[in-house]
Amino acid sequence: KANAIIGFYPANVVHDDDIELYQDDNRQEVIETFHFLRQQMKKPLGKYNQCLADSIAPKDSNIADYIGTFALTTGIGIEAKLAEFEQEHDDYQSIMLKALADRLAEAFAETMHERVRKEYWGYAKDEDLSNHDLIFEKYQGIRPAPGYPACPDHTEKANLWSLMSVKEETGIELTSSFAMTPTAAVSGFYFAHPQARYFGTGKIHKDQVEDYAQRKDISMDHAERWLSPVLSY
Repeated sequence: KANAIIGFYPANVVHDDDIELYQDDNRQEVIETFHFLRQQMKKPLGKYNQCLADSIAPKDSNIADYIGTFALTTGIGIEAKLAEFEQEHDDYQSIMLKALADRLAEAFAETMHERVRKEYWGYAKDEDLSNHDLIFEKYQGIRPAPGYPACPDHTEKANLWSLMSVKEETGIELTSSFAMTPTAAVSGFYFAHPQARYFGTGKIHKDQVEDYAQRKDISMDHAERWLSPVLSY
């Protein structure tokens, strides 16, 4: 069984790398803030260090911008069948079912993203791409996920779950390590900016980790624990 939830919110950037989401277009009540990291690598002249927040207009620009969020799964009820296979010591069937559910989740995520572009958000209503073009992501917009290269902090999923009541609406839960269950699940953000591209933060330095911890109101130890794969020190 599959389930999904998506949302679209008025949003603007504050503190350079944070995105505030607002209750409505009056943009007075902040309902959630997502925190992002910026590359700190040396770049050729004319290139800049990227951050996902670059795809949303700064608050002081007075531009009314928006962001999308989502969570979906194709693994509801899979545990019972996996338990049967485990009882029968049928590792092959278990592995194949998990793999199939994971692939269906990714396919579901791609389908939902297409519908977001063409219907729900509708910023690319006239999109008409071949399968080849879709595979090579020639559409406008991206759907990065917490825990992946552009947003390596898995704890940002907690903000997503709170914002959209994901557990209650879809049945997808977060473990203490912020893994999703059922595991055949995908969650993240929708950015519609024409220049939005996937990237990796690469290694980041202590000065940014200190700033990040301050922005999230967490301890340095907590920040370093969750950002350990991308620390340069």
